[in-house]
Amino acid sequence: MQIITTGTATREGTALDNADAARVYVLADGTVGAAVIDGIGHYRHTSTVAPLLAEVAARFSARRGPLAGLLSASELIADRGADGEEADAVAVAVRAYPDDDVVTVTWTGDARAYGWDGTRLELYTDDHTVGKQLRANGVSLEIARAHDNWLRTSLARASIGTVYTAGIRDRLIILSSDGVHDQVPADTLTDLVREHAEDPQALADALVAAAVADAEGYRDDATAVAIRMSVGEGTA
Repeated sequence: MQIITTGTATREGTALDNADAARVYVLADGTVGAAVIDGIGHYRHTSTVAPLLAEVAARFSARRGPLAGLLSASELIADRGADGEEADAVAVAVRAYPDDDVVTVTWTGDARAYGWDGTRLELYTDDHTVGKQLRANGVSLEIARAHDNWLRTSLARASIGTVYTAGIRDRLIILSSDGVHDQVPADTLTDLVREHAEDPQALADALVAAAVADAEGYRDDATAVAIRMSVGEGTA
């Protein structure tokens, strides 16, 4: 049986309060559910609701799988509320079994999941943005980049048809908000994973700390979860 260890970290950006959140939940049998929530904007409810969304997504992911995790969290914000200002977010969630080689990941929006096999860092999710769609259809990079922050889906609008799922066999999984993967250079991201691959908490801390401000001085909220599967005693 595998031993699953995890680490979580989040750091507030330069705009108001932290609209990100991350949670890990472990069942009695050792099954792990985890989620990263990246709130859209910094509206009145977002920073308050984001931790609740992450908690619900992580717990349901552990029990019922990450599809159920994200769809359950979606129900909390599917209605705009009496004031019309309910939160929205993008999200990524996983479930890892102690006795299974495949980790299931589900996502909506531009939150990401990476896997590390000991030599290479692989991105297993596609950003649900207009920019990504334009690139896939051969539109020029200059035009596509201008649409990278235009989301095609979000957690509040999530459905079975808009939430995607993948399986990961790598022994180290990293979940991140765009405050990490958009503001940490790709080479640095890989170097940090290589350096801290044996320590999920140190890895999560390092990824969040490495996020740098852009040319205008803006630094987004940054959040990461690292999940490591290792062989336990008596296991081949």
